[in-house]
Amino acid sequence: MPLTLTLTEGILPKGSEGEAVKQISDSLLKTHGLTGNTVMTPSVTATVHIVPKGSSFSGGKEFSGAWAEWKVPSFALADKDVTKQHFAEVTEIIHQLSGGKQPKDKIYVNVVHAVDGAWNLGGVAMTNEQIVEAISRG
Repeated sequence: MPLTLTLTEGILPKGSEGEAVKQISDSLLKTHGLTGNTVMTPSVTATVHIVPKGSSFSGGKEFSGAWAEWKVPSFALADKDVTKQHFAEVTEIIHQLSGGKQPKDKIYVNVVHAVDGAWNLGGVAMTNEQIVEAISRG
């Protein structure tokens, strides 16, 4: 379940990006009741992209933002309560790690769902049913 964390340069102190990824990943697992799951934990991956100041915009004007985007199977982050809780936690994580400097209204979280059967675990394309079965063994 890859996370793409994109930050305007200076949002987080240099070197704290890994801590942000860890906390956000832990939140995803926790909100789905999967903390410590041996199948899901290593399947939660992330990339961090730092964009230079002057390269992020809102309403066509330069600004500093933070974006967390998950790509997940269609059953993950599908429950509105789970999504609401996780998104609030991600917002708080970024806000806190920024030292309270990044306004919460400039922290964006979203999810992109893959169609059933368009997911790969362990090098094998799986349906949602197969993924849930694998997770239940972990």
